Amino acid sequence: MLFIEYPKCSTCQKARKWLESSGAEFEKRNIVEQNPTREELEEWIKKGSLPLKKFFNTSGRKYKEMNLKEKLPAMSEDEQLELLASDGMLVKRPVLVGDDFVLTGFKEKEWLEIVHKNCTM
Repeated sequence: MLFIEYPKCSTCQKARKWLESSGAEFEKRNIVEQNPTREELEEWIKKGSLPLKKFFNTSGRKYKEMNLKEKLPAMSEDEQLELLASDGMLVKRPVLVGDDFVLTGFKEKEWLEIVHKNCTM
């Protein structure tokens, strides 16, 4: 699995510790140092069956500074993907990518169900 995090984020820290304590094998990636590419985002949207809006960090400072709550509805999917691929701080985190799933944000109950079903621990 690929675990994409912002190491200073408390939710990401909690999710990483949860994965480690579960014995899950995963690769870590810093979202600021290596932002998801447009191609990755497109693949994850298909794989995870998540709407594009689930990939936006709506509680983040950058999201609010850019007034994206007002702007996103008028933007095309193409423009939204380009925006997400331009700055990791706009992407909801953590992101957990498995062979058959993609999760955004950390909800322990959801992660427990999906990770245990899809991964050998």
